[in-house]
Amino acid sequence: MTIYKAFTIAGSDSGGGAGIQADLKTFQELGVYGMSAITAITAQNTLGVQGVFPTSTEAIAMQLDSIGSDLAPDAVKTGMLFSEEIIRIVADKVRRYNWRNLVIDPVMVAKGGSPLLQQEAVQSVITHLLPLALVSTPNLPEAEILTRMSIRTLSDREEAAKIIVQMGSQYVVMKGGHDTSTDQVVDLLYDGENYIYMENIRIETRHTHGTGCTYSAAITAELAKGKNVLEAVQIAKAFIQSSIEDQLGMGSGHGPTNHFAYQRRQRGEIRV
Repeated sequence: MTIYKAFTIAGSDSGGGAGIQADLKTFQELGVYGMSAITAITAQNTLGVQGVFPTSTEAIAMQLDSIGSDLAPDAVKTGMLFSEEIIRIVADKVRRYNWRNLVIDPVMVAKGGSPLLQQEAVQSVITHLLPLALVSTPNLPEAEILTRMSIRTLSDREEAAKIIVQMGSQYVVMKGGHDTSTDQVVDLLYDGENYIYMENIRIETRHTHGTGCTYSAAITAELAKGKNVLEAVQIAKAFIQSSIEDQLGMGSGHGPTNHFAYQRRQRGEIRV
């Protein structure tokens, strides 16, 4: 039996809907062995983020070394990295251990609006992380911050994706969920040459906490199993769509997505 390993480097979400918790749930559901390095502890629930407590740089470096020296991952993803110093440490370890299939989810703001990346750290993402990325997965606001351009049209998305590839990311998955002007959620996959649009019906719900983490984790899991980028993104798109459609309905605010839904659909336990 082949064991595929996926490694997430991100923050902890005490509410369980995003961050490390969402990543590990997604890895498990997609049949890969999940490992983690925690960059920050957040106190949060569906109503928002009540506190952010960065992990010491020594602890982060030691976690990364522990994995790199013994449990070589088949794919790696980053989520909340919070500071410039943490970003530099992560980039250094990625190069040191020659980790491949790196997925960069440039987490900047929580669903409720709380900042999860210091302003001065944005340039470090561009300088140190994107050149190492196989895939980066910005949403529209994150893509605007990275490219310093306004994104309003599909042609704007294509131009922004081109800029991010020029920054070093081999592929870009630009998530379109923040564009509420249409009843379709349109994601763009760009490989440096071709633009591939993927559409799903928009689900009107406030229970979307952790969608970005879950989406990028699903891509990471499928890359770990040997899928190419297009295949990984297509499966991840189906995974996140099912997790939004089959709501858990938890909490009084932005509730978590349903990480059980995709596999339950595959087994026929949930009718599509």
